[in-house]
Amino acid sequence: MFNFTPLLGARSPPSASQSLLELDGGIKVLIDVGWDEHFTVSNLEALERHVPSLSIILLTHATPSHLGAFAHCCKNIPLFAQIPIYATTPVISLGRTLLQDIYSSTPLASTVIPADSLAELSYASGSSPSDPTPQLLLEPPTSDEIAHYFSLIHSLKYSQPHEPLPSAFSPPLNGLKITAYNAGHTLGGTIWHLQHGMESIVYAVDWNQVRENVFGGAAWLDASGGGAEVIEQLRKPTALICSSRGAEKSALTGGRKKRDELLLDTIRATVAKGGTVLIPTDTSARILELAYLLEHAWRKEHSNNSSDSPFKTAKLYLASRNVGATMRYARSMLEWMDENIVKELEADETSTNRRQHKRDDSKQIGNRDNQPAGKTDGPFEFKYLRLLERKKQVDRILSRPGARVILASDLSLEWGFSKEIFHRIAEDNSNLVVLTENQAMLNGSMNDRTSLGSLLWSWYQEKRDGVAIETGTDGQNLEQVHSGGRELQTGFAARVALEGRELLAYQQYLATQRRSQTQATLGNGATLESAADAVDEASSTSSSSSDESDPDRQGKALNTSAKVANLHRTKTGLNKETLGVNILLRQPGVYDYDVRGKKGREQMFPFVSRRRRADDFGDIIRPDEYLRAEERDEVDGHDMRDGVSGKENKLGQKRKWGDAGLKDEDGEPGSSTANKRRQQRPTATDRNGTTNGDVALTDQLDRELDELSDSSDSEAAEGVNGPSKLVFHQHSINAHIKIAFVDFAGIHDQRSLSMLIPLIQPRKLILISGSASETSYLANECRQKLVHTAPESAVKAQADVYTPIDGETVNASVDTNAWTVKLSSGLVKRLRWQNVRGLGVVTLMGHLAAMELDQHDAADSISKKRQKLLKDDDEEESKARQTRLDDKGQRFDPILDVLPASIAAATRSVAQPLHVGDLRLADLRKMLQSTGHTAEFRGEGTLLIDGLVAVRKTATGRIEVEGGGFGAPDYPIKDAEGSFHAVKRRIYDGLAVIAGG
Repeated sequence: MFNFTPLLGARSPPSASQSLLELDGGIKVLIDVGWDEHFTVSNLEALERHVPSLSIILLTHATPSHLGAFAHCCKNIPLFAQIPIYATTPVISLGRTLLQDIYSSTPLASTVIPADSLAELSYASGSSPSDPTPQLLLEPPTSDEIAHYFSLIHSLKYSQPHEPLPSAFSPPLNGLKITAYNAGHTLGGTIWHLQHGMESIVYAVDWNQVRENVFGGAAWLDASGGGAEVIEQLRKPTALICSSRGAEKSALTGGRKKRDELLLDTIRATVAKGGTVLIPTDTSARILELAYLLEHAWRKEHSNNSSDSPFKTAKLYLASRNVGATMRYARSMLEWMDENIVKELEADETSTNRRQHKRDDSKQIGNRDNQPAGKTDGPFEFKYLRLLERKKQVDRILSRPGARVILASDLSLEWGFSKEIFHRIAEDNSNLVVLTENQAMLNGSMNDRTSLGSLLWSWYQEKRDGVAIETGTDGQNLEQVHSGGRELQTGFAARVALEGRELLAYQQYLATQRRSQTQATLGNGATLESAADAVDEASSTSSSSSDESDPDRQGKALNTSAKVANLHRTKTGLNKETLGVNILLRQPGVYDYDVRGKKGREQMFPFVSRRRRADDFGDIIRPDEYLRAEERDEVDGHDMRDGVSGKENKLGQKRKWGDAGLKDEDGEPGSSTANKRRQQRPTATDRNGTTNGDVALTDQLDRELDELSDSSDSEAAEGVNGPSKLVFHQHSINAHIKIAFVDFAGIHDQRSLSMLIPLIQPRKLILISGSASETSYLANECRQKLVHTAPESAVKAQADVYTPIDGETVNASVDTNAWTVKLSSGLVKRLRWQNVRGLGVVTLMGHLAAMELDQHDAADSISKKRQKLLKDDDEEESKARQTRLDDKGQRFDPILDVLPASIAAATRSVAQPLHVGDLRLADLRKMLQSTGHTAEFRGEGTLLIDGLVAVRKTATGRIEVEGGGFGAPDYPIKDAEGSFHAVKRRIYDGLAVIAGG
């Protein structure tokens, strides 16, 4: 059984993604906990209802639309943090920095107390119902809490099957296996494959088949087979869940190279006139692709001394609250990126070692190289891209004249530095904002909740006020749409401290929530607190006397539930009689309990046995326990492990070199960051350039960085501590800025979807995560192509494509018919098993007949089969599976027996031999070398044996053998049968030959 329910993101306005998969046996898998750009809490109500029954949670991408609500759910939804969660290492690391950036950038992500709860409190306190309900905010998760939540996630690698552990309140997973595959699009992005029984489910949302500068393509195609077939693990799944975004988008002619040129030409046209270019993007995923491209473009232009490129005078910035940690993680995860990144790093290290060797050999001559000793220009070692993490830094660079390019978060322009920078530069028509993704409104209309990014996209599509045409380096026209001075009103969210009646309502709400959590803890205590208690109680019940089943004991549970139900009305705590022996655990300061006259568990101390967490390789090891001090994750300069953040330096305590300075009036080290950066910079003789102009340019950049660092160190912490509420300040501007668009979404397009889905050949196709028009277009196209490839009728193939909406459940169970037959003893004796890579293969050919069973055999067979049937099978269906009855009521069972001699002679002449197995050329090479033959690879996919016989393997798996039967006169013969026959015999030895007879 397999039921699929999209909780969010299926043909609906929110761009977030939440999906629920229900498998046989009550297993529930939640994939993604995305959130929209407005952080609407009501969008999480469906998810919250399913949390108490979830088995595991899987995460796909480190973007707000896939894990934006993760920290909110861990902090505000009970039991969510107790569910096992799985993701790749980049998704864990970049997701941590993403959420820390979100919660430090905007109060919108903080939970707003529902208006209904506040209305009930105001009615109970006697307030007027006509008073406006304030938007009270709960305390957001801190950076320490976010880091703790992400430390609970189990990290996985690509292409490694894993059997996950279920949650404490989940049924057994019964052999469920999950495997992560590369999805492209983002670093560590995942295509999930779930195998449970006969269900093979592939969850592929937001993938990209095209290779980019940083990210490799999705792992759909098998590189060893020439890239013409889908890999075996993802081929022909029983259900494919695919996103429909970009189904109506055509691929850009020229590919990735043309896309990069369009962006650079668009930027060049604006900075040549002294304007500012704003590129809003996400803070953890696609920002890596843009930062890599622009940094290397600036390096290339500065290395060419003969050119007068405007890039040499334009400044390049990257503004985000936590971008330093993001880039630090990116530099440590180069193996997850495209292979060209790894080659670039290896080439740079090789050249650095060569330069170091030359310096050692020519110390007396002097340093004539262009690179400093020990310094590399790695893929993410930025030389021209400056990181901005504070608002004062952004204000400082905007107050200076000159051309600049700013990458800023977020893509939607609803929060982060991108919104503030846009309002600062929007009134100047020489500036430009470059949209990198299609932000069309899924509902097709604008309202008060429309994001600023969607509004700018609608302006770009309308082109109401004309278009400015610029010319690129290749002569192509570049469109830049005028804003036309339209009035733009946007609201900036701010946090304000609570006072008076609002503070009292906030405290009353917290008290109510604490009582509700106490009730939930008491109700789930027997199942969540200790699984060992349930086992002990079951064992004592089976061996105890009848006093365990007296009416008093049976009614105790009802009395306890009645007391808990009355707890909310009485507003009193739980007494000793209600808690029982659990008072030793629940109430502090209680160390004694009278067990005289008690029964069952009340006679023993409530010991809680913690289950040891282990996997296939033994006990789970936490890598952070073995890290050095400099390798530990840091947030705002403090160690995040074991809660040691905020420790003060004491007398005799060891300190780092940079912590030795005096502290300023805010308690922070005075300009220690700037001093540390000054100490780490190379001298003028060790810098990259050899000319005085390059040294001067580097000195200027260093001075600017020192100023920005000084301003960030002295900047006070923004925001309000303690209870607060959300208020909006409206700002109005006349927008004259120009708008351009270059597609850097890195998502699949029409060509990729129409090519790969027929190659995957899914039995069931479910389309989500796209607009209604994109989903309908892709569904119609897939129905036509699946009709062409499916062996069934066209009507059945059309029914296999589903386009559900949010909350709609789709039954996508596999259509499989299985029968059970009994083999006769004579046929079993004739079976000849063959071994192929540890698997036993046998061919059967017999005569199927209905044989009468005697009473004893029939009863025995029926009892054994009943144990294997499911409990919910109907009685008639189980009888039909077990046996067949004739008109006289006699019992029969289908039995496969030996063929009669007359029939066997006829079938032997018709049947053709069949070879089973997959031969690898590498294994064939080892076998031939072990028998004295010479075997070596020549070219791609060709094995040459003894210089005479060539063996090739085609993309379809067919083995082709070419060559002579015996050796040449000048070539020694290995054995009497010759090289050709020896190779052929070894090939047959590696396969299971199923003969026709």
